[in-house]
Amino acid sequence: MSPRLIFIPCLALWISCCAVTLAEEDPYLTRAQSLMTETPLIDGHNDLPWQLRKNFNNQLNKVNLTTLNTTHTSIPKIKNGKIGAQFWSAYVPCDTQYKDAVRQTLEQIDVIHRMCWTYPDTFQFATSSAEIEYAFRSKKVASLIGVEGGHSIDSSLATLRIMYYMGARYLTLTHSCNTPWADNWLVDTGSEPSEHNGLSAFGKRLIAEMNRLGMLIDLAHVPVKVMNEVLEMSKAPVIFSHSSAYTICPHKRNVPDDILAKVHQKGGIVMVNFYNDYVTCSNTANLSDVADHFDHIKKVGGVDIVGFGGDYDGVTRVPEGLEDVSKYPYLVAELLRRGWTDEDVKAALGENLLRVMKKVEEIRDSMASSLPDDVPIPYDDVNNPCRTSYDYKRGLQLPPPALKCFPGKQTDWSPNCQQQLRATRFPFEE
Repeated sequence: MSPRLIFIPCLALWISCCAVTLAEEDPYLTRAQSLMTETPLIDGHNDLPWQLRKNFNNQLNKVNLTTLNTTHTSIPKIKNGKIGAQFWSAYVPCDTQYKDAVRQTLEQIDVIHRMCWTYPDTFQFATSSAEIEYAFRSKKVASLIGVEGGHSIDSSLATLRIMYYMGARYLTLTHSCNTPWADNWLVDTGSEPSEHNGLSAFGKRLIAEMNRLGMLIDLAHVPVKVMNEVLEMSKAPVIFSHSSAYTICPHKRNVPDDILAKVHQKGGIVMVNFYNDYVTCSNTANLSDVADHFDHIKKVGGVDIVGFGGDYDGVTRVPEGLEDVSKYPYLVAELLRRGWTDEDVKAALGENLLRVMKKVEEIRDSMASSLPDDVPIPYDDVNNPCRTSYDYKRGLQLPPPALKCFPGKQTDWSPNCQQQLRATRFPFEE
């Protein structure tokens, strides 16, 4: 082999080694990694559970999270990204509404629990600010549940409570469809009509019940009208689990400046989304573009309202330099490079979210003597062929075809009447 042929691979190896050495010696990256060992990076939204359903039908025995390489998220990537706590999304699509949304959401809650049981050396299930801090001290990833979309509770406060008891600690009020009690963000685009002019009366009662439970209210997918209503009426601070700054990218999933100011007044948090479409309003973006959103939210609402909400594994396009969850330290390093202080970075990493959770827990404790709201949503608001009326008094809200079967106090048990009743799925009552 000629000396020239030997020289070329040696030169390539030298360049590669120098690049690694320079990255390791980047003072901002070194400082970022150090800060992330002191304060947990708490990410507001990750859709790995949906990827487990979509690709493996939630069969964890068919996937190994230590070797998985087809997703933004895996155990090695989490460790390299120095994630301290993660809200895992219990998400099911809008087309489950009025069908099997509750069952499918429960299955997503189940798979998050099973992730923690299957990988106990990595994940520790958490439901409170104290448990996040304990898991971080134990060098494990605190794993929390966020239910993404109000359609998941099927307009039932009892279902909301049950999901809370199972560990869900936030509810995104809507996803990308109206519910029987709240409008979704697409209303602001004009592509969907408003059905409630924001929140219905039941929707407002749901906000009060979430305050009573100590459940974080997530406004990531709602229109501006709902943002304003909730910020006005909620006793507790709110979160945007995965949204960015509207002024930087005027997408309706992002948060306008006047709302950022109100989030500051309310003591809430906006956790920046990394989806290219919300970062640059285009198909392409880079790490610096994401940092622009952090800078803007900090400028308008103060450093106390900034957080991380990458939306990994829930989006199809992510910025260059933030290709997966392992890249978080590089974003933190960029913030330091832009002049963020150690205290600023720690606030955004996790202190802000911990403060919000502690305040929500404080409000919950102050309402400990309040009784649960057990008044159901009006049946007319949810009447559909897939819903029965066992929880409503007979005859008060029956549709006209069924009324013909109740001409008086005596029930008509004729075959025709019974057939009508079966078709409308109403119970036979005396």
